Order: sequence, then C-alpha cells, then structure tokens
Amino acid sequence: MSASPHPSRRLFLGMAAATPLAAAGALTLGAGTAHAADSAYVMCYFTESPSGNGTDYGLHLAVSTDSLNWIPLNQNNPVVTPTAGALGLRDPFILRKRDGTFVVIATDLKGTDWSYVSQYVHVWNSTDLRTFTGYHRLKLHDMNTHSWAPEAFWDAGRGQYALIYSAVNSTGHNVIMVNYTSDFLTASAPQVFFDPGYDVIDGDMAVGVGGVNYLYFKKNQALVGARSTSLTPGSFTEFSTGVAQGGTEAPTLVKSLTSNTWYLWGDTYTPNGVFYAWQSADLSAGSWTAVDQRSYTQPLNSKHCGITTITAAEYDNLLARWGAPAWNRLKSYNLPARYIRHANNVGRIDPYPFDPYADSQWKLVPGLADSAGVSFQSVNYPTRYLRHYNYQLQLDAADATSTFAADATFYRTAGLADAGWSSFRSYNNPTRYLRHANYVLRIDPVSTTSERQDATFRVGH
Repeated sequence: MSASPHPSRRLFLGMAAATPLAAAGALTLGAGTAHAADSAYVMCYFTESPSGNGTDYGLHLAVSTDSLNWIPLNQNNPVVTPTAGALGLRDPFILRKRDGTFVVIATDLKGTDWSYVSQYVHVWNSTDLRTFTGYHRLKLHDMNTHSWAPEAFWDAGRGQYALIYSAVNSTGHNVIMVNYTSDFLTASAPQVFFDPGYDVIDGDMAVGVGGVNYLYFKKNQALVGARSTSLTPGSFTEFSTGVAQGGTEAPTLVKSLTSNTWYLWGDTYTPNGVFYAWQSADLSAGSWTAVDQRSYTQPLNSKHCGITTITAAEYDNLLARWGAPAWNRLKSYNLPARYIRHANNVGRIDPYPFDPYADSQWKLVPGLADSAGVSFQSVNYPTRYLRHYNYQLQLDAADATSTFAADATFYRTAGLADAGWSSFRSYNNPTRYLRHANYVLRIDPVSTTSERQDATFRVGH
C-alpha cells in the first residue's frame, strides 16, 4: 500500500461484493485520430503530493512537443477549478470536438472519499484551452454510486459522442457505462458499455485503428486491453498481455505524431503518483515494451492524465497564456527515477516522489561568480544555493563573499554521457564536475563511463 496519505480507490475494489455502492473505480477512454495539422500535445491532470502541500483537485495542463517530456503550465497551478458539486475534480479528460473546439470533462470528487456518491461529471467548453466557459455538471444516471473518470469519443455510426465512465451497477462491481450526447448538456439513458464480469476501471480508447477499436482498462493491478470491430456496447473482448509497474492504473493511449509508435501511460499508486510508459508499434499485437524512464518526465505531482494532440499555434498560445515554470527539476541520467534535491541541507538524488517535493525545485540563475555560468537557487529556501564544500554539495545561504559565489557557480555543458542532456563543471575547480556518488552530490574529476553518467542530468520540469 502506498505510503501516501492518499490511498488509491483501487485498493477498495475487493470490497465491492460486500459494499457495492462504496467500491470505486475509474475509466479513461478517448484517444482519437490526430488532425493533420497537429504537431504537439497537451496533458490534463490533477495533483497529489506525499505531504499534501502539492495536492490540488483543479484542472492542470502541461504541453509537450514529443508526448514524453512535459512543461507544466501556470507554474503547475490549476487553470480552472469546479464551482459546484464536490468543488474539486479527479481524472480530467480533454476531447477535441468535431467543430475543432474542446470539451473538458472530469470526475466530480475532491479528495479520496471513495464512497462519495455523484451521478454527475464536471463539464467545461473551451475554444483554445486558454479560457473555459459554460461550466456545468452533467447528470449521467440515478444510481447510488459514482461517475468516475469520464471520457468521450465520437461514435460515427450513431452520429453522437459516447461518454463513458465507471460506476457500480446492479452487478455489485464496477462496469464501464456509456451515455450518448450531442452537446454535453443532456445525455441519453445510461447503458453498460463493457462488463467482463469483474471490476473494470480506468479505461482509455483508441478508435478506428486499422478498422479496430481498442479499449484499455485496469484489471486487478495491471493495464489490459480489449478490442472490437464495432463501438456497440457489449462488443469488446479482452485480448492483450497485462502490463504493470507495481499497482498501476489510469491507462492513457497516445499515438506519436512522427512515427508509428503507440505509447501506453500508466499511473502507479505504489508509490502514489509515478507515471510509467510502455510502447508498441502494433496495437493489434497486444504486447508492450517498457520505455526507459530517462526518455520521459511527468509533470510534478501529476495524477491520472489525459493526453490530446494540438497544433503548433495552440502549443505556442498555451505557453504564451499560462507560461512555463520559473523553476526546473534535474533528473539523473543513469538513475532516472531520481532527481536532484536538498535534504537537511545536503545535495543528493532521491526517487520521485518525495516529501517535501519543493526540495527538488531549482531556479537556474546567472552564476554568482560569472554570469556566463549558472547557480542553483533553492525555490523553497530562496536565500540558499547549492555550493560545494570539501567537494560535497550542500545548501547554504549566500554570504556575499567571493568564495561562496565561486563555490556556487557552475558552467553548463553538453552532457558527458549524452549531449542532449547537461553536465555542470565547477567554476573554481574546473577539472571537476557535479556528479552523484552513493546518491550524494559531489564535484569530482570525471573520466570513466560510469562517472560520465553520474555527471549527466536532464534539465526539465
């Protein structure tokens, strides 16, 4: 079980038979066909952190040019927050409608009360994801249960949007329900979309791939796929090999805009809030290969994402409206689950997530001793900087001395293990580079392959 104070609703699924109306789950369906002009991606999510200080149940957005490495918008703060129902959301999803505008839907739930009953989902309209209008809640059913992780896709045969979600129906376990709508203002009566006879939550769809529709969902603690040549409720059958990294949920299918690669994202809850990714060149094969964690970086504290393609202009406009973070995080090259942070004023690398998360946030400011270099200013202790002392890195308050300034200044270079990453050479010990050893940061001479890897970091968010 996660050490986080926010346990997964999936841990409650085993209670479904005894307490069917309190059992919980969520579904994520909806990856659609990319527009020809699309060249970038937007991710929606909410946030939970180990301490709770980074937890926010509003709509968060991040953008990416490769669907793997993400820039959180609005300093990783929400761009809009529900004003009705539970006054918070989980499991948001963005759909580009057939008119080119967007609709955002989300679970009506703030926090982790898995017994919370909501027959509604949150809905916003947006022309550009910079402004959000027409907020309302859409009622989906009359059952004494939830409407979790709503997603939507266009059902061309019906000429309507299918809105799917997870609910505990009369079977006593979670099934995927579907309602049909033309405007997200009113919806048809609910039907069962997928029920293999056991709890199914967190689904995500890829529609019309080689004439086949794919539904990925959470089964037990793994991500599993079903498929159908139609979109008819009840027509999907399980076919794939399950993938997981610990307890894994919230599958999200993403097709690369530049290759035939499909990515399957999953959100773990052991520990809570770590995303993993798998890839495949053929959805019909139903098998996936894990993506090296050094290849992708999730937004800070992100949970249960949805990913949608956008145009280059929309990408630029989102950054112009909401801004990129004023801070960075630095990922280790050879231990990519770990990030540079300070702990008890010692510089080190630790696995994400950790508490407090702000220990890993840095402003890379002009070097205190040479503005051509950089210094690492702590975000949560802004008077303090990383500096070396006896070759070890520690967080100290700037004292205006030339010695401190020199110890806290580094030259950013092409990564010694990967030129696409970064390394940092000491200003006043120019034969030494910032590196980790036994998870502690030092400055050392670097010559071997492993030392070059120890001294290579990705500057991201």
